[in-house]
Amino acid sequence: MARPELGEGIDRVDARVKVSGRATYPTDHTCPDLVHGVLVQSTVAAGRITSLDTTAAKAAPGVLAVITHENAPALHEVPDRAASLPPPPLQGDRILHHGQTIAVVVAETFEQATEAARLVRAVYAPDTPVVDIDHPDAEHLHDPFGTDGSTGDVAKALETAPVRVEQTYRTAANTNHPMGPFATVASWDGDRLTVHDCTQGPSRTRADLAATLGTPPDTVRVLAPYLGGGFGAGLRTWGHTVLAAVASRQVGRPVKLVLTRKQMFTSVGHRPDTRQTVGLGATRDGRITAVDHRAWQTLSIADINYEPVSQPAQSAYASPNISARDIQVRVNVPAPGSMRAPGDAQGNFALECALDELAHELGMDPLDLRQRNYADEHPVTGQQWSSNDLRECYRVGAAEFGWSRRDPEPRSMRRGRTLVGYGMAGTSFFFYQSSCKARITVARDGGAVVESAGMDLGTGTYTVMTQLAAELLGLPLPRVRMVMGDSSLPEATSAGGSGLTGAMGTAVHSASRHLIRSFLDLVRDDPRSPLRDAELDGVRVEDGRIVRVDDGRGERYEEILARHGRDELAADGAAEAPGQDGAVVPTGPYAAKFAEVHVDPDLGVIRVARLVTAAHCGRVLNEKTARSQLVGGTVGGIGMALLEDTVTEPHTGRIANGTLGDYLVAVNADIPHLDVHFVGGPDPTTPNGTKGCGELGISGTPAAIANAVFHATGVRVRKLPITLEDVL
Repeated sequence: MARPELGEGIDRVDARVKVSGRATYPTDHTCPDLVHGVLVQSTVAAGRITSLDTTAAKAAPGVLAVITHENAPALHEVPDRAASLPPPPLQGDRILHHGQTIAVVVAETFEQATEAARLVRAVYAPDTPVVDIDHPDAEHLHDPFGTDGSTGDVAKALETAPVRVEQTYRTAANTNHPMGPFATVASWDGDRLTVHDCTQGPSRTRADLAATLGTPPDTVRVLAPYLGGGFGAGLRTWGHTVLAAVASRQVGRPVKLVLTRKQMFTSVGHRPDTRQTVGLGATRDGRITAVDHRAWQTLSIADINYEPVSQPAQSAYASPNISARDIQVRVNVPAPGSMRAPGDAQGNFALECALDELAHELGMDPLDLRQRNYADEHPVTGQQWSSNDLRECYRVGAAEFGWSRRDPEPRSMRRGRTLVGYGMAGTSFFFYQSSCKARITVARDGGAVVESAGMDLGTGTYTVMTQLAAELLGLPLPRVRMVMGDSSLPEATSAGGSGLTGAMGTAVHSASRHLIRSFLDLVRDDPRSPLRDAELDGVRVEDGRIVRVDDGRGERYEEILARHGRDELAADGAAEAPGQDGAVVPTGPYAAKFAEVHVDPDLGVIRVARLVTAAHCGRVLNEKTARSQLVGGTVGGIGMALLEDTVTEPHTGRIANGTLGDYLVAVNADIPHLDVHFVGGPDPTTPNGTKGCGELGISGTPAAIANAVFHATGVRVRKLPITLEDVL
């Protein structure tokens, strides 16, 4: 058994700032001469604007400008734009979805802007919207990401398989709902733009704004030191951010634009709904001979969004015949975007439910089936895993949950009159690490400042990077300060894809080594230094000192700086996206999920009674924040399984439940005690051994719950969310 390496579970270093109200979020930011912008949105889902009357709005008290497609400046649509950059707003009269921004009103106060926005009158030539993923007129994009993969002859293997299951599964659209509504404060000083924004990537937002506005990137500064949650919604640069900058330039004053809760449903993305077919073939003894996974997902009419739903099927289980294909379906809905475990959450649900159906068909324990088909290497490419402790996840999770007590017969377990079901799922999340930079400065007082443009969206990045830098420099935690969330700092990747800890951690590791080498270079010819002629590999750091490994002699950072007349010494570090050496594939985190559900046989009410996660996340830098990530993701998985559904009216394209009173999310009463157990050791792909864990909480949870519902009731529900009507 590989022993998990857990970092000290210290409290968050930014906790006191947050709980005392001293953390400044974008909605809190203010400045002299600040004015307010409010969006006006379309009331049809498809068609064109034939007239737009802004006369009354312009004449309303306090109004400074009403910006529409008729007077907005030309904005640049980058032809090869990344998925972070939707089409620019207010560039034509065409309506692509209900709730599309058709104007922004700027006034002295928020109330004045809100009232004037109600006075804008639009007349449309509407078209019949296409909003259904199954609509025959919808445009289909095949293999949109170039990630489809296959090996062997799947069709023949399925045809000749002794046991075969093939079913269709559906997942609903879900909407990200962070506590803090998204907001932007934009201000121009000559040709220089400063933006306070709800973004998960200040460096990326700076690049997006510069490209859209046609201004050099070094004239744009984006600040996001704190964010009131994101769950992926902050990974794209949305239209309201661009419009705040446009409005500020037009009126010559800083503009604050805060989305309403209703606008959060239409303006900052959502998890696209899917239809998936999964076909599995197997021998009578449970060896999987074929995996065929096809996934359709919705996409807005003129957008790009990366969401490889079927991709987990390429690497989840050993099989000589595998096919995974993705298709995007263009419909008149708001632009989708990443939502925690994008693609993986939906694809895992279909695949893991199909595995459960195969186990039932074979009369085999679902856990035994998964263990029997563990992939010792990547099934499609044949590469070795950089690390994979999924077997240990199965073992520890099953033991902690008490899986051996499961009676395999559906509807056989009860607690009084309540039906009890046990279900499980295996899961993984792909490895992701993009380029990232960091700078470390040690001052004459011996303290260190670590700087990077990346931001902490609430996952604990401030804390784990402080811990890591303190360890790498041999300093006590109070002597290290982390500065983040500012695009003027060393460029960093976005906080998403469970990749920031690995990327920034590698950059911090690199910067620390460069910094210690710089200290050694400073004393290389210094006869007064015990570190004279010392090499990097011949020293260690401890208690604020650089120490020779051979004889224990050394000196403190501040002693070196003082003797050489330096106020500080700084060094930069960088992480690059790791390549593959041809034999090894970098692997992300793994987990096994075990769920117990209770179902009322008369009312159909489903309650999650227990949920156990055993996870292999590589080296865990902070046990407390990592556990919090897995618990929080699991809560989202319970919501995805049983509650969350963004309902679009088929004839109008309007979101029917666009309030938190109607869109159901999991609350305290829905959540049982959630157990998390870490297994496995560090991963060699990164110098710090991390894998990430943020997405792993949600992925696998809906499938485990759905499989438990089948075990409890004998009713197989192949769509999310599962409702009481489905099991009655």
